[in-house]
Amino acid sequence: MRIGFYALLAVIVCVPAQGYAQRYNPAYNQDSATPAPSIAKPAGDLPPTTSTVLRTNSMAALDEKKKLGPNDYVSFRVVEDRDNDSQRLRVSDNGELEVPYIGPVPAEGKTCKELAYNIKAALEKEYYYHATVILALDRVSEKSRGKIYVYGSVKAQGPQEIPADETYTASKAVIRAGGFGDFANKRKVKVTRKSGKDFTVDLKRIIEEGHTEEDVVLQPDDQIYVPQRLINM
Repeated sequence: MRIGFYALLAVIVCVPAQGYAQRYNPAYNQDSATPAPSIAKPAGDLPPTTSTVLRTNSMAALDEKKKLGPNDYVSFRVVEDRDNDSQRLRVSDNGELEVPYIGPVPAEGKTCKELAYNIKAALEKEYYYHATVILALDRVSEKSRGKIYVYGSVKAQGPQEIPADETYTASKAVIRAGGFGDFANKRKVKVTRKSGKDFTVDLKRIIEEGHTEEDVVLQPDDQIYVPQRLINM
């Protein structure tokens, strides 16, 4: 009888504790008693993750040197999540990372370690009693060499990223800008350097007549101005 009494007492004591966690913490995992919401996977198969994310469960091991920038990709997971699968997330053009549950988080200029602790704090406000956030750089943006600016008589004026994997020229910049406007002066395109040095480029000769050796290789902060013809006929 005494054994039965203590067994019954244990049931009475344990059950309310579990019910309390389920009621007041949506992150409670009944099977493991670990606060771990299941983070939905994005559609499609996930790409391979970095070795850091796969191997470590310690935030102390995260990178604290490389600062993230727009279009960088990171692998993200929370150790306490019951699926424990990593996701590949992209830093948006405006420098934010869309994190499951908490939404956009400022990421540009932060290291993986710094950003992981920011995300940890946000997750622990509502979704986890404790969150170990593992974040690692998965792929550096291919658009990391700076910007050039195209304006004047083109279809789409504005800044352009300089691709890291190709030689970027004045003709390519105009083509990416949607091509010339209807009354563009293709023979007198002006390229101005940050130093103040400028060039006049005949893009009609380069693009339409094939003299690609005369094209100008662009540098960060170059400005390309396409004027209009004085007489539009």
